[in-house]
Amino acid sequence: MTLQKRGRITKHEIIKVASRRFLEDGYSKTTIRSICTELDISPGHLMFYFPSKDHLLAEMVDILCDFQWQLMKRVTDEGATQLMAICFEMTTMASACEESEIARDFYISSYTSPVTLEIIRKNDSERAREIFGDYCQNWSDNQFLEAETLISGIEYATFMTTESSSPLDVR
Repeated sequence: MTLQKRGRITKHEIIKVASRRFLEDGYSKTTIRSICTELDISPGHLMFYFPSKDHLLAEMVDILCDFQWQLMKRVTDEGATQLMAICFEMTTMASACEESEIARDFYISSYTSPVTLEIIRKNDSERAREIFGDYCQNWSDNQFLEAETLISGIEYATFMTTESSSPLDVR
């Protein structure tokens, strides 16, 4: 019993330290070794719980997806439509990426990792069904998957900018 409890605490501690490191140093600059050094554990110990840094990122993305659903509910409880709630979310993502290179690195890393992209696509697929279900009652599962692809593409386009990209207020 004690061993299992310690395992959960260790996993939670790893997530907590990795999250902080990702937010302070950026996902790309954070290493497994730096997380392990701070926790005073071996890389093998960390990799028992998370086989790669992408799996740590996936844990954070999963937590953030749950948080997005809570925010969407709050915004709709305040009177906005679900479609407006997703627009607020995309605006927030774009603003965060415009203001912080670390936020931009986090989002780009999340959308370019196959491990995390699968979580994002599953989440967006559920949201597409939730948002468009009332408007498109006759849609097939495939049509909701197509809507998810569009939503993910729009999300990615909000923070993946170049020198010639439109300014934030236009996006």
